[in-house]
Amino acid sequence: MSAAQQISRETSPLGDDSLLSHPLFGGGLPPLAEGCLAQAGQNYSADNLAEHYLGEAQKLAPNHFAVLIAFYRYYFYKGRLNEALAISNICMAKAAREKNFSTDWRAVEKNDAAFGEYDDVIARFFMFCLKGYAYLSLRLGDMAEGRAAIEKLLQLDAGDKINARLLLGIIERREDDDE
Repeated sequence: MSAAQQISRETSPLGDDSLLSHPLFGGGLPPLAEGCLAQAGQNYSADNLAEHYLGEAQKLAPNHFAVLIAFYRYYFYKGRLNEALAISNICMAKAAREKNFSTDWRAVEKNDAAFGEYDDVIARFFMFCLKGYAYLSLRLGDMAEGRAAIEKLLQLDAGDKINARLLLGIIERREDDDE
């Protein structure tokens, strides 16, 4: 069992493997790929080595959620925002295919999934990816794209359990400062 799975099990209200076996939590990740991801993390400061291990993990488990998340986090924390943005698009499309709704986030509708519910982990993952996409768009200076993504988040999850309004507030403050 991976360290992440052990921590999740200890803090999970379910206390069992039902949720932990989901690919979003590392379920189904081959042990060799998990080892490569661990090596990538341990060699984070050595870009070539970290990227080598990420690539090896991808070869062993192409398009596994854990590998995609590792790439996203690596690019994000390295400040390679365009690459992180590309991964967020890949992640959203993967989640959309799994939930059988449009891979174009602009065409996703509120009834396509239980976006406002914590139990639907793929729908929640889609929402987090879209939030990351919005944030990265804003950081890269594409305010219109970031705002559109935030508005889609709020449309899909009117209760705003993902805190998209926080990003909207940043845009609005920036617009107020520009006036």
